[in-house]
Amino acid sequence: MKLKLLVSSLFAAGVLTVSHAVMGNDDGDRDHRPRAAELSDCCTPGDKDFPKVGGNLGNQNYSRLHKINQHNVSRLGAVWLNHIEGGVTTGTNQSTTVAVDGVLYIESAPGNVFAVDGKTGVTKWKYTQPRGSLTRRGVAVGEGKVFTITGDNTVVALNKDTGAVVWEKQHNGWGNVEKVAVVYSDGMLYLGTNDGNRGAGLALRASDGELVWHFWGAPDPGEIGNDTWEGNSYLTGGATPWIHPAVDPELNLVYWVFGNARGNRSSQDGSARGGENLFSSSIVAVDAKTGVYRWHFQTIHHGFWDMENMSAVLADIRVHGKDRKAVVLGGKTGMYYILDRRDGTPLLGIDELPVPQDPRQKTWPTQPYPRQGGWTENCIVDQPLGTAIPGNPARAVPNYVRGCLYAAHWDIPILTIPGHGGGADWNHHSFSHSTGLMYTGFGYVAAAHSLTESSNGLRATGEYQTGGIVAVDPSTNEVKWKKNMPYELAHGNGILTTAGDVLFIGQPDGNLLALGARHGHELWRFQTGAAVSASPITYEIDGEQYVAVYAGGTGIPYGDSAPRGDNLWAFKIGGTLAQAATPTPPVVRRPVSGNPVEGATLTPPNTVFLARTRSATGVVGATESTAVNAMAPTHMRVPVGTMVTFTNPATNPNVHCATQFFEGLFNAILHPGESFSYTFTQAGEYFFNDCFSPRPTGKIEVH
Repeated sequence: MKLKLLVSSLFAAGVLTVSHAVMGNDDGDRDHRPRAAELSDCCTPGDKDFPKVGGNLGNQNYSRLHKINQHNVSRLGAVWLNHIEGGVTTGTNQSTTVAVDGVLYIESAPGNVFAVDGKTGVTKWKYTQPRGSLTRRGVAVGEGKVFTITGDNTVVALNKDTGAVVWEKQHNGWGNVEKVAVVYSDGMLYLGTNDGNRGAGLALRASDGELVWHFWGAPDPGEIGNDTWEGNSYLTGGATPWIHPAVDPELNLVYWVFGNARGNRSSQDGSARGGENLFSSSIVAVDAKTGVYRWHFQTIHHGFWDMENMSAVLADIRVHGKDRKAVVLGGKTGMYYILDRRDGTPLLGIDELPVPQDPRQKTWPTQPYPRQGGWTENCIVDQPLGTAIPGNPARAVPNYVRGCLYAAHWDIPILTIPGHGGGADWNHHSFSHSTGLMYTGFGYVAAAHSLTESSNGLRATGEYQTGGIVAVDPSTNEVKWKKNMPYELAHGNGILTTAGDVLFIGQPDGNLLALGARHGHELWRFQTGAAVSASPITYEIDGEQYVAVYAGGTGIPYGDSAPRGDNLWAFKIGGTLAQAATPTPPVVRRPVSGNPVEGATLTPPNTVFLARTRSATGVVGATESTAVNAMAPTHMRVPVGTMVTFTNPATNPNVHCATQFFEGLFNAILHPGESFSYTFTQAGEYFFNDCFSPRPTGKIEVH
């Protein structure tokens, strides 16, 4: 069924625009393929519209517009800026814009919905959701309605032209229906769940929000997959499908990507849920109208690393000379699993290989590896102190036990890469019809997994959190080019590619970049004023191509150091609106716990006590500790030329160390009651941790 769209009305809630677009003429550059806005198939590229988060039902994040191309993108400039919430600089902004009939629809940090004229930047209407702020990742549009989610697990349908509420439906009992994706296709809404004990994919009627069917990520007794969970562990097994599913109307299939397994204690503990734990870390194809299971492929059996896969992209490709209907699955493991989307069989070979075992974790004996390997490093390397290069993705913070992907941990933290914040996370991947390549931003964020860590593992204090962009040929699963970048690009930093062979991606420092899609060379950049944690989009009005991006920022992985905002920008060739002021860039190294303390104010001055915590009022703890903040103080500021003393208190029962990294300036091994002093002669930041337990980490800031 084709989606019939209403023409936008002119309800306006006037937001001042800084500049206006220039009228243009349609050059007649249309073909006979369906419009992307009709969402009648999986893989029609975006055109004048960009009607869905991900661009189309196949999540390809590609547009066949080409008026902005490699030859003229250097002349791209801003034409308007809308501070949609009036200029707020707080909150978590993870929403990607969609464009239908020249109107942009976007959710803000509080979860409000805006309709903005794509040519002028004027706000046409605003829906203020009444149930408290919540993180959102983009609306769906269909049947003349805009679909969003508010608090209390409530799905809301708004009139596309006015913002008036059409219906509201609450859906309890399936997990958290809030910070999740929503997709419209052929009269249905496909809605995920997140962060619950047990997750389900839901299908609702778009006309009234009523539930049509559900599909559990951890199946009920008697259902396929339930016997892969020990006892009743399926009831707390996690496996939530919180990312936008892909849809193939021709095959009548919805492709859910289910998240990692959990458990009573955390995602790090598999001891009470023996078995493969289906459908955690799996892609599952179900009948789009009935929810009946068709096939699945599990990328991680019995996972206890929070290393789920996140993105399902549908693409028609040639493999070994034959046309194949593929689904490309990728995520935190840094590998692409390329499957036949009709039945889930691998198109290029995936082997079950032995992995480290620990009977306490009830480890599964093998894990699936694509024969072509991955596109990120998957082992931490042991480099001598002072030789590790900042930005080297495989470097290790010292004193940790080091491992590779799927290392079996228990009570001792094992540092591995890519971690649960690395590889590719919830950023949107892109498949270019022009180049035939898959693209993703990724992160190098090593993680130390163990049962002693709460939640999903420890990102080692002091490590560099960087990343890059990679282009992979899905017909061979081989890397075509790879570009290291100064920031982690796995959390919302989606990629847009176009028929002009331009790749757009935003960074956490506020810069929107344009790269050549065939080689990765930078062609253009623009400072938006806030971190970009969403995908850029492109659309066309009156024959002119625009690019838009929402720059708002999020706390992952850089915490409060990432600049925030509510900046909805639009660009076209010849735009003249000035760039935003450059914000303070994010702190790339994982920060220590605690505020800076002037060394001269301490008692004794310029002294760090190892394996002891320090209260906000300056009181040093009386007993030994291995907490991450067990350096007293964790952050000391001193002038150049200061001698700093590191002391292992006499009442500590164990030997401790002050191991400086990555410069390798010192590695002092101190028995109880011993001290070591070092004079800092150059300005900089100098991290150090402890050989007894690497978790306690401190920093000396020399100015």
